[in-house]
Amino acid sequence: MRVLRGFFWLVGFWLAGDALVRLAQLPLSPGVVGLMLLTLYFVVRGRVNEDVAGAAQPLIMLLAMLIMPGVVGVFEVLDKVAEHWLAVTASLTLGTLLSVASTLWLMRRLLPQTTSTSCDGDAP
Repeated sequence: MRVLRGFFWLVGFWLAGDALVRLAQLPLSPGVVGLMLLTLYFVVRGRVNEDVAGAAQPLIMLLAMLIMPGVVGVFEVLDKVAEHWLAVTASLTLGTLLSVASTLWLMRRLLPQTTSTSCDGDAP
């Protein structure tokens, strides 16, 4: 039941993103806007909803399959963007770095802090 509630949370934020994109006529993906709204909700709340975490875990394991159609679609337009290789390379590099940095920041902000134990060599 927890996974179902979490899935409804994800769908609800996706629909909110869709509504916002349509009302504001934003040139953005409704899914991306919905995830941004969900992220802002978690940041304001200060923690991740356990239902959403339970529903997202199986989706993370399928992430490569969910991304595959977009990756394959790039080959259809490759000849059209070949002349802009520098801009494409720069945007992919910057986008990847910003994605990793924002993920690290969010993980440090939202996940509980744990104390690490070090191996000093004193233990038997």
